[in-house]
Amino acid sequence: MNPPTYLWNPPPVQSIAVQGRGERYPVNRLFFVGRNYHAHAIEMGRPVDKSAEAPFYFTKSPSTLVASGATVAYPPGTRDYQHEMELVVAIGEPGFRVSEDQAASLIYGYACGLDMTRRDLQLVAREKGRPWDLGKDVEDSSVVSEIVPAPGVVQGSGELVMTVNGQVRQKSDLSRLIWSIPELIADLSKYYHLQPGDLIFTGTPEGVGPVKPGDHIEGHVAGVGSIVLNVGPEHA
Repeated sequence: MNPPTYLWNPPPVQSIAVQGRGERYPVNRLFFVGRNYHAHAIEMGRPVDKSAEAPFYFTKSPSTLVASGATVAYPPGTRDYQHEMELVVAIGEPGFRVSEDQAASLIYGYACGLDMTRRDLQLVAREKGRPWDLGKDVEDSSVVSEIVPAPGVVQGSGELVMTVNGQVRQKSDLSRLIWSIPELIADLSKYYHLQPGDLIFTGTPEGVGPVKPGDHIEGHVAGVGSIVLNVGPEHA
């Protein structure tokens, strides 16, 4: 049987560098956890009661991925483009309906991430009860550093800091996550057959805010690494 031919070349496989390895991590899906730090939930006007609520998620296309160190254009259609620094969990084993005790076995490693957001469009959608796609699923808006392999390791603590032009904007600790990494993996696996290549952005702490063309973003997560992003001019 002849292999299929296409009208144009299919897009390349999205992938991320892995620390200490020549092979790259091929990306399958991007999951994002909303409001997973209490202080951030309050600053967004939506406090979280863990005893009465479950985590919630949104997704982005893998085509939104860019590597740490890139310069990305300020996106069209917004006047409030904001940064959100996060820990990213890289899944390395398949799992469906796993328990919290089993969740660690799915972990391949960790990375630093930036969930860049057209906040004005997101908030309009939120208030109208509409999907967040225009605010979140933005070209070049999912920034990821190299992955640090840590199979089976639960990252339960560690300082997270992000600066814009050298000024601290976000600073917290992973111990302040409302839902821990095992809780998130177990919960998400109720709804999806998690697969190697899935990335879970675990939520951002307080201090989110706008960036403008020419801004330089740096961030780090203790024990994981660092991330850099430059904001370029607006799209022509």
